[in-house]
Amino acid sequence: MQITTYGMVLREKTIEDDRLLTILTKEYGVIFAYARGAKRLRGKLVSSTEQLCYSRFVLFKNKDRYSVDSAEADTIFFGVRQDIEKLALASYFCELCIQAIPREEPAEEYLRLLLNSLHFLENGKRSPLFLKPVFELRLLTLAGFMPDLLGCRECGTFEAPQMKFLPRTGELLCGACAPEPGEGVPIPVPPGVLTAMRHIIYSEFDKLFRFSLDEGGLRQLAAVSESYLIAQLDLRLPTLDFYNSLFRGR
Repeated sequence: MQITTYGMVLREKTIEDDRLLTILTKEYGVIFAYARGAKRLRGKLVSSTEQLCYSRFVLFKNKDRYSVDSAEADTIFFGVRQDIEKLALASYFCELCIQAIPREEPAEEYLRLLLNSLHFLENGKRSPLFLKPVFELRLLTLAGFMPDLLGCRECGTFEAPQMKFLPRTGELLCGACAPEPGEGVPIPVPPGVLTAMRHIIYSEFDKLFRFSLDEGGLRQLAAVSESYLIAQLDLRLPTLDFYNSLFRGR
């Protein structure tokens, strides 16, 4: 069966002159497709099957296997590829998609999140420090890991002078309430950071990137978001380690 779909190449693995692609599509979620001859210098699939290329694919599906009949590049995110920080962050986004997004299920919101994040990253309208926690928290929310930020889990307080976040459970505690033994160390969350977290997970998509925090607040937001992601997915991603290694000591 032949199908046509648009998709983002999340990963490419070279096998001699061919490529094994991991693609995020709107209709089919994350799929794996074999692109024969995609590494040949003058091949028709060279540019359209590279990582971070958003392309129009014509695929042949045989049971649960896909092969690329043709592909035409739509967006290549050249500006992202030319900057080491942007490229490292984009590669992390791609790896996170591979780990978190269900296979063979519609993934329109995931694809929309990735494309918008990459567009903002490329044009510089949002900084990497801003985009990283937004992408992490929203992706986790879509994948079924939405934290409960409505209020303190013990007393229901919506906002107090001191609020704390538990990465293991995704819950809030006010300063007067203590965590149970074994739940880990809660992370203090200032009011502005908590407001940003609520915005990221609860807002309509059209408003997702419309909030502001100063650099200190963004760094705190990034620390909370990354701690939550690691606790929920229980893994370390090589691309995340590489991205963080670029800026260790800043």
